[in-house]
Amino acid sequence: MTLTKIVLDTNIYVDWLNKGSFEELMLGRGLMRYMSAVVRMELQVGAKMLPARRAVDQLVRAYDKADRMLVPGAEVFDEAGRVLRRLRDASREVRRASLVNDVLVALSARSIGATVVTMDADFNAIAEVIPFQVKIVPPE
Repeated sequence: MTLTKIVLDTNIYVDWLNKGSFEELMLGRGLMRYMSAVVRMELQVGAKMLPARRAVDQLVRAYDKADRMLVPGAEVFDEAGRVLRRLRDASREVRRASLVNDVLVALSARSIGATVVTMDADFNAIAEVIPFQVKIVPPE
């Protein structure tokens, strides 16, 4: 069986943890899931209560153990700067942390040939500036 590499965006994890949505993306067969260190950071920020922090920690441990944590290197940050400049030139507001984070997620996924799976339309704007694979899914 050929596995499809995917990087799930923060909003997919949040809906799965809070509502049980996207079970097929989280647990289904045929997918090789990677976590972006940027998504890891965003999940830690949003985990306010102890049960949420424990759930995020357990999720992170699983990715760490499987050696599937994507950590952007200097080259990715360099390219992210160029991408953000192009987005700014296209009249996008690039000072939003969420857009900066999304660019880093997109570039990290592209570096391993993975598809970003998200509910966030900002990734469409990023795809207009750089080639990468993205799948926008509707909320469940």
